[in-house]
Amino acid sequence: MASEIPDETAGPYPGDGSNGPDVLEESGVVRSDIRSSFGTGSATAEGIPMTLEMTIVNMADSYKPWAGAAVYVWHCDRDGQYSMYSEGIEDENYLRGVQIADSSGKVTFTSIFPACYTGRWPHIHFEVFPDEASITDQSNAASISQIAIPQATCDEAYATAGYESSVTNMASLSLDTDNVFSDGAKAQTPTISGNATSGYSCNITVGIQG
Repeated sequence: MASEIPDETAGPYPGDGSNGPDVLEESGVVRSDIRSSFGTGSATAEGIPMTLEMTIVNMADSYKPWAGAAVYVWHCDRDGQYSMYSEGIEDENYLRGVQIADSSGKVTFTSIFPACYTGRWPHIHFEVFPDEASITDQSNAASISQIAIPQATCDEAYATAGYESSVTNMASLSLDTDNVFSDGAKAQTPTISGNATSGYSCNITVGIQG
């Protein structure tokens, strides 16, 4: 049975209108492949391929799959930068997107493996909304949380070309000292399969008191 996902901060680069720009107001944000920018953006994020599959469960409704829930996912690129915020990529919106849960409560995103940047354990942000119509107002979110990527997978991924800075940044971090995951990350840790050559598959069940 799924454990309830802890609430976490969405900042500082949410892109949901609560802190600066709002990608959730843009046509085209509902998409499965989030590697490239859409709209006026033109860049594509490079890195190890990663598929993220999330199963959303409504704990308030007998742990049933939450069909129709809208899941907004975002994370940093291979350089530890966030589209819409970081210098030089303010006009890009890659590695951000929304998927609508199917009848099994599942959403799937095609992305790249995120970097480890200074001061934070490698992670993926997400917000869950009751439905697609509610995504334009961040206050409608039923859950705001983060996924903690397991260390063994990070160590393997960061040994490859392009992730050199992540090796240095990771060396000074631990889950116990991370300002988000220090209170425990069990419910936020996905199951990972694959490898750095062919890419990774990341799977997690998210329990929410809808």
